[in-house]
Amino acid sequence: MKLENLDTDINIVLTLSPARQKFWQIAHTPDHDMSVEHLLEGALAIAWEEYPRMDLGHYREIFDRMVGELQPRLAEIRYPLKVLQEINRYLFDELEFSGNERDYYDPRNSFITDVLERRVGIPLTLSLVYMLVAHRLGFPMDGISFPGHFIIRPQHPDLDLFIDPYNKGEILFPEDCAAKLTQLYGYEIPLQSEYLEPVNIRRILDRLLNNLKLIYLRRREPTKALAAIERSLMLNPDVPTQWRDRGLICYQLDRHTEARIDLESYLQRVPYAEDGRIILQLIAEMQD
Repeated sequence: MKLENLDTDINIVLTLSPARQKFWQIAHTPDHDMSVEHLLEGALAIAWEEYPRMDLGHYREIFDRMVGELQPRLAEIRYPLKVLQEINRYLFDELEFSGNERDYYDPRNSFITDVLERRVGIPLTLSLVYMLVAHRLGFPMDGISFPGHFIIRPQHPDLDLFIDPYNKGEILFPEDCAAKLTQLYGYEIPLQSEYLEPVNIRRILDRLLNNLKLIYLRRREPTKALAAIERSLMLNPDVPTQWRDRGLICYQLDRHTEARIDLESYLQRVPYAEDGRIILQLIAEMQD
């Protein structure tokens, strides 16, 4: 990195809130250095921006306590499937974590802090809780960005299966995943192998932010949707639709200079975009 670019980055970071600075540091960690602990800290940073006065240490201690309570129960278990059964029993029967079917689009379902306090969440955040606990117990999991429904998979060589924390740790085999896909979309969709491939930490954090973006757009809270997009662009600055969406929200907020820059950047990245004519009209309108 050129020295002048480094100085510019440092100056930009210093203007950010502590929560945003923390997320920026995680987003700029190389993929090969990202661990499950980065996943926890990234999820905490996302929640910290929503709750600036929260005590991050309190939520780290909750995970420490859960792991401490589970470790002695697993000490004598030798069969990996029984380990899963014990983790399921602890998280879903004893602590009563569950999917929030009553208010799925409540933004609190996407904040790991609220999920730990309320013990309800969406597939992604309940999967994060499961992954983080299992990792610290020496039973690591991969995140699986299944279409419309995040699930996880043990890294154990003897377990060729998937786990659905949203449904109380339901065990799934590939044929079950095919049936779930049909259930989710209401019609039969062929199960593609890529639907069951692991995703990295960056992709998981990005999916969490995209959930928040869509929730806030649905709730007509453009400022919060904009904040989600800004952090997504820290993770993946080369996603053209995020530049477009940030530009459209800035346009909506009458921040026309920023809107024009982002929309022009979008068209540079996707010169033959299907919505290009509409975007050009908006840019021309802001130049009048």
